[in-house]
Amino acid sequence: MKILALQSRMGIGDMVIFLPFIEAIAKRFNTKVSILVKESSKANQIISNNQLIDQVIYLQRFNKIKKGKHDGISGSINLIKDLKKYEFDKIFIFNSSLRYNIISKLSGIKEIYQYPLFEKKNQHIIKAAQIFLKKNLDLDVDSNPKIFVEEAESIKFKKQFNIDNNVLNILLGTGGSGPNKRIPAKIYLDFINMCKDKYNCRFFIATGKNIEEQNIMKEIIKENEKYCTRLDHLTIKETLPVIKNCNLSICNDTSFSHLSAALGVETIVLLADTATLYGNYSLKMHPIVPEKKISSNENLLPKEKISSIKIFEKFENILPISNFLK
Repeated sequence: MKILALQSRMGIGDMVIFLPFIEAIAKRFNTKVSILVKESSKANQIISNNQLIDQVIYLQRFNKIKKGKHDGISGSINLIKDLKKYEFDKIFIFNSSLRYNIISKLSGIKEIYQYPLFEKKNQHIIKAAQIFLKKNLDLDVDSNPKIFVEEAESIKFKKQFNIDNNVLNILLGTGGSGPNKRIPAKIYLDFINMCKDKYNCRFFIATGKNIEEQNIMKEIIKENEKYCTRLDHLTIKETLPVIKNCNLSICNDTSFSHLSAALGVETIVLLADTATLYGNYSLKMHPIVPEKKISSNENLLPKEKISSIKIFEKFENILPISNFLK
């Protein structure tokens, strides 16, 4: 039996969120499941050690400016041709698009399971998937994704980065998909100063290549070069074993918050211009939201109201950190 799961959202975090639902399908039918996803999901790097997922097929849809192989009417025809080659028996479509329903039928897939058509508006990313699998397969699926890193890879990167178990190793995920989601460097700096005054600690900074993201990282490193290691030169797959070796992660709404929680690392998620569900769906996530308005400045963005003191207090409450005291 050959099964395909279609997850058309574009983010790394979205890919992580859908892992438990895709894995539940594989377990239900006792077979590996192939996935049809966008390349921006970085699925091939995230699921390389996942024993329940077979192959990654990329849905090549981009945007209005740059057209992909699977965009438009001709793109639908291309996708039909591509899927026919695999001869899938079943498909589970995690969206309400009529387009993918028709494509699946014309691809020769006999059993098509899909969200209710035309119900995309205000669709809850997690609840919709849970209802979908409950209705079609009578499965109750918890939203607690897990990503796996081979022990050999973990040891390799631990040696490469000289990660010391006697030091409190903290990931700072400072990137973000939009300017209102990127927490200012000052908030991280205040936390770092509180932490290094009291504990033996080291910080690994994970971020993207966007200029603003790079500037935030550079500002943090400028004042703490001795304590900081940048990870922006690594691929997502290479970053995973480094995160796995950390004691804690502190991230804004970035892919690294989803990845670290899925790796089993306690993760403080700083939520500004983001729905709360993206920072509390996992047992390893501990969200912090901006404080109420504390300034008469009407232009003060919510991200600037995140309290570094609250981050530090939550950090001390989460971890058994007495061994790292100076």
